[in-house]
Amino acid sequence: MSDAILVTIDGAVATITLNRPSVHNAFDDILIADLTTALDDCERNRSVRAVVLTGAGASFSAGADLNWMRGMAQASGDANRTDSLRLATLMRTLNFLSKPTLARVNGSAYGGGVGLVACCDIAIGVDGAKFSLSEVKLGLVPAVISPYVIAAIGMRQARKFFISGEVFDAATAARIGLLHDVVAPDQLDAAVERTLHFLTKGGPLAQAEAKQLALRVGGMTRESAERLDAENAELIARLRVSAEGQTGLAAFLDKRAPDWARE
Repeated sequence: MSDAILVTIDGAVATITLNRPSVHNAFDDILIADLTTALDDCERNRSVRAVVLTGAGASFSAGADLNWMRGMAQASGDANRTDSLRLATLMRTLNFLSKPTLARVNGSAYGGGVGLVACCDIAIGVDGAKFSLSEVKLGLVPAVISPYVIAAIGMRQARKFFISGEVFDAATAARIGLLHDVVAPDQLDAAVERTLHFLTKGGPLAQAEAKQLALRVGGMTRESAERLDAENAELIARLRVSAEGQTGLAAFLDKRAPDWARE
């Protein structure tokens, strides 16, 4: 793996850190591949009882990397579909990991970063963090992450934030279910340790079954998620190469408002 992520194992806890602080831990194809591999490694490592996901620096994850988006804006529909399926595989791997997962949300999360938070079993964030599902501002939709975000915050809230793209604060994230707890930055590690303490009290097999039980009763299985992923990858690929998607992406990359945006 590259240095896009860092993995440390302390006893029974694996901590995976998104390690691109200079770009606010934004996704690119390398980070996506490395994070998927790290999660697969944690799945196979029988000594790992829980996984903590966090970001280096001031942000959790800003979503898609600017240069990566520039490349995808110029790519074909087939290339965009393949690219979207890689991100979908990452989200699905995290969501269905048999080990308990905890998002240590050390700062703001946008787009796909919100998806990572939603895929974790438990999410603790710092007061002052900001969140947004801003894809519509680019003429796109949060297609790949949508099943997991809707499962976390519910359809009613998703309808609002999917179509508005507005930024919301940590208190709102907790109120709608994206975060379980919000703490002061200097209390984040203590809150994470407290949660890990309780997680180590449960039987590993029982926890794995309990997680799958909640997902299954909630209507989400690996098979259903994979079917949705294929549909959503098709959708986002179509929108990225559409006239509106191209206009929105070009405006974003040029750091200007798209034609449809009102002053």
